[in-house]
Amino acid sequence: MNTLVFQEGLQPQVLAAFSEDWAGKLILFFGLVASLSVHEWAHAITADKLGDHLPRAEGRVTLNPLSHIDPIGTVFIPLTVLFFSPGFSVFGWGKPVRVSLPNKKTRVRDDLLITAAGPFSNLCIALLTACLAGLFLDLYEGNAQIAKLAETIIMLNCLLFVFNLIPVPPLDGSHFLKHAMRMTEKTYAKISSYGFLILLVLINLPVFRQTFGTAIFFCSSFFLDLQASIRGLVT
Repeated sequence: MNTLVFQEGLQPQVLAAFSEDWAGKLILFFGLVASLSVHEWAHAITADKLGDHLPRAEGRVTLNPLSHIDPIGTVFIPLTVLFFSPGFSVFGWGKPVRVSLPNKKTRVRDDLLITAAGPFSNLCIALLTACLAGLFLDLYEGNAQIAKLAETIIMLNCLLFVFNLIPVPPLDGSHFLKHAMRMTEKTYAKISSYGFLILLVLINLPVFRQTFGTAIFFCSSFFLDLQASIRGLVT
């Protein structure tokens, strides 16, 4: 089983060079930290541009990973899954960006835009990686390793995109669910107190793992096919 692709029957043959040893797993971990930092920065910069300056006041409008690391979601769980949970994928989340949503008239809109910015940033990383790899990969000798690294980045960010859309706190999808269901802050806070437990249960359910893996497969396939198409045009 690959580290990033856990599901039986749908295993794109990528990431092999980065899934079978400690060095490869550490590459995945640091790639995760970098991608999560961009994800949280996207939340913060969007809030800042919408007039919510709390993230800037708390030092979150930065790409510095130290400002975005959550001890559990960025360090403990990813390392545990990578090294001690064979057959599942690396995943995680960053330190949540706090917002105040000062404009009452656009509070729901602003919350949704700020929330969507995180997963969207991961799609942007996957798109940028696919385009750059497609354009420049053949310019370098020994490009097989670079190709695998590019595929790893694409897969990782597709995983983060899908994972963060799960409607369970503290993940981004929970904000969409909150507004869709018109939850009160009290109800949302009560669900949030069980969020970590709910996630632990979900990731151990075969049907969830299968669905999750399928979603990652189709998302990453789009960008990997795009990379291959661009590479074909320039060679």
